[in-house]
Amino acid sequence: MSHTMTLSRRFDAPVAEVWRAWTDPELVRQWWGPKGFTAPVVEMDVKVAGRSLVCMEAPEEMGGFRHYNTWTYTHVLPLRQLEFVQHFTDEEGNPIDPSEIGMPPGIPFEVPHVLTFVDREDSTELTVSEYGYTTPEVVELSRAGMAQCLDKLA
Repeated sequence: MSHTMTLSRRFDAPVAEVWRAWTDPELVRQWWGPKGFTAPVVEMDVKVAGRSLVCMEAPEEMGGFRHYNTWTYTHVLPLRQLEFVQHFTDEEGNPIDPSEIGMPPGIPFEVPHVLTFVDREDSTELTVSEYGYTTPEVVELSRAGMAQCLDKLA
């Protein structure tokens, strides 16, 4: 059985700023990763068939480990929608099985994402949907992590 994680958030910023936060490497570096994590490597190539490489690094008190992932874009509609497939990878961007880096069971080899940006006149509504998880527990882990990322983005 496949499970989906969907999370919506409103930002007090125009769509163009929220879009840039997801596509400009300097901005992604400022907010990617849960609370306390940093993003020391961010390479963005936002176009259909383009691939971004993003690394999140845990704080020292959590071991300082690094997790790399790629986002390979399948649909890019500027200021409206981003679709990509996420893979956990090594530092060169070669896909690896999530279980090899200690991720919990239920995270599939690839996770399709759809991000929708909606102009609400004085704000932007962002919806992030992630597909293909195999357990409800992993959906909740992903939701918690993404919520912390979006808190930092705000």
